[in-house]
Amino acid sequence: MSEENFLTSLDCFLAQFSQFAATLHDEAKGARWELSLNVFADALRRSAEKSFGATNPNVGEIEAYLKSLHLEDLALACACGEGEEKAWEYFVAQFRQDLRHAATAILRGSGQVSEGRAEELADSLYGELYGVRSNEAGKRKSLFEYFHGRSKLSTWLRAVLAQKHVDLLRTSGKTVSLEDEKESESLRDPAMQTEFETPDPDREIYLGRVARCLSAALAALTPRERLILACYYVDRLTLAQIGRMVREHESTISRQLERTRRALHENVAQSLRIGSPARRDCPAEPAMDDAQVELAFEYAVQDWPFDLSQALSASDAITADPPE
Repeated sequence: MSEENFLTSLDCFLAQFSQFAATLHDEAKGARWELSLNVFADALRRSAEKSFGATNPNVGEIEAYLKSLHLEDLALACACGEGEEKAWEYFVAQFRQDLRHAATAILRGSGQVSEGRAEELADSLYGELYGVRSNEAGKRKSLFEYFHGRSKLSTWLRAVLAQKHVDLLRTSGKTVSLEDEKESESLRDPAMQTEFETPDPDREIYLGRVARCLSAALAALTPRERLILACYYVDRLTLAQIGRMVREHESTISRQLERTRRALHENVAQSLRIGSPARRDCPAEPAMDDAQVELAFEYAVQDWPFDLSQALSASDAITADPPE
């Protein structure tokens, strides 16, 4: 008999995770924004539902995933999405300058940078974040509903801003100012832009570089580390099952997985920042700055078709001892 899916509705989620959600709500400082537990719990549920997709995770897997989220950022986004005034005041004070710096970097890449245009692009996002549009039920719909806490809020905002810039260029023919932008039936729901259905022109380049750096980082792992990754992410074994296989407690496996994930992230980030010289059949790749690295990682946590099974198999082939 298959396990119950705890992510199908808020009621199902709270029936199993009410105390755990309350603990995470405290860790996220949700009370600071007068954010209700139910609203925060539903954001947790939707984040897990988005991450696990059609699979049916067990309790331990859901809890491990939720612990990994940027909880304070998620609570702030939820409170802003609910229109809480204190949260909005904090958000504007904390992120306005970051958004303008990000807009400057985006416009510089397209050769259109100016202080006025950067401010215009950054400030144009606030209406959609606040939710000036309404859904069919008449409720205000905020773009924050599409933030799931898997990355930092600042990283997600830069990715959304980059996508908005691409869409504005497309719909305006690169000539109409943001102030003159007109809404039409043909425009997509801006909330869906965060799913990157129409990607940033640099997105595939960034994802290709992340894939190459990640493959190299996987090849540098020990055979045991690759085995645990394959069992957990490819074969979808539980921590307890992996522990029995390698004769370790599941808590030890959990710590090893976390160390490996952290090492992979740092290795890939460092490789992106350094760049690489030209090699046979491979052109040189320039170094990325911190904003570009964060944007590359944000693209990678979307629906990225990286074949981990194939990468791990290739790593095993590269590092295998030669036949005697």
